[in-house]
Amino acid sequence: MMIGLCAAILLAAALHLAQSIFAPVAFAVFLMALVWPVQRRLARFVPAGLAMLAAMLAALVTVVTLALLIAWAFGSVGSWVIGNSAQIQLLYARKILWFEERGIAVAALLSDGFSSRWLVVIAQEVTGRLHGILAFSIVTVVFLVLGLLEVTAVDRQLARRPGDVAPRLRQAAIETAGKFRSYMAVRTLMSAVTGLAVWGFARLMGLELAAEWGAIAFVLNYIPFIGPLIATLFPTIFAILQFESWEAAVVVFLCLNVIQSVSGSYIEPLLAGRRLAVSPFMVLLSVFFGAFLWGVPGAFIGVPVLIAAVTVCRHFEGSRWVADLLSGQDGA
Repeated sequence: MMIGLCAAILLAAALHLAQSIFAPVAFAVFLMALVWPVQRRLARFVPAGLAMLAAMLAALVTVVTLALLIAWAFGSVGSWVIGNSAQIQLLYARKILWFEERGIAVAALLSDGFSSRWLVVIAQEVTGRLHGILAFSIVTVVFLVLGLLEVTAVDRQLARRPGDVAPRLRQAAIETAGKFRSYMAVRTLMSAVTGLAVWGFARLMGLELAAEWGAIAFVLNYIPFIGPLIATLFPTIFAILQFESWEAAVVVFLCLNVIQSVSGSYIEPLLAGRRLAVSPFMVLLSVFFGAFLWGVPGAFIGVPVLIAAVTVCRHFEGSRWVADLLSGQDGA
């Protein structure tokens, strides 16, 4: 047990230190599972090279569209904050005075006060993150291209290997790819529903930038737990700035939580069904552990990695108990 624990710690350290290599590879494998069926179907009507190019372009357009959508939404929010910095400064002064009147020395804790330099630092941080995502996407596309060229060869090699280990791995890979596609289909549908619901509520509430909040909810909903939390907190803080009322902020926070809870805790499990059932505890752990290892990409890929682990372990007698533990089901 101690040897296994030490090996797991060393493996996690290696994955963290070699993030620039392992994270793009993991994403490329995940995208291959989504893109390969499209490429295979297109290859029946057009040359194989053209089919691969079309499938890759489809994946690239999807990723770029999501990145541009989230960049546009946060850019609009940032522009609003900069344009209303005087109002925010006044609100800040009022809140400090409110605390001071009640004997709470908040100003001493916030010695720097409100400064526009905060906005500059935040803008620089966001810009740096976007540049990092761009570099990450380029490396991922390179691995995706090379991987798609070898999918058929690897499949044939596994089919020809003697014994029962290679066939089981091949079958596990096929089932994992199918589960990935089901997971993304359900996640995309629920992200769209959540985004529309957030947009509708923001319009009804009179919250400015309603379309932007809907877009942020749509994109961040692909990251379980963390994404919906961020998509709820940002409009809540914005409601404080716009309405200058804690009551309005509480209403926004509660209503957005209801939307996220209904879509994530009821409708999504109903659509996913037993085929994608995994332990909620392990889902949360995989998201936070993935974020710890690889940041935002790790938070996104954490649940697919968990799904793959459950599927692979279920195909071998010695590790089936691990699959039962990770899935949170009885296994009887």
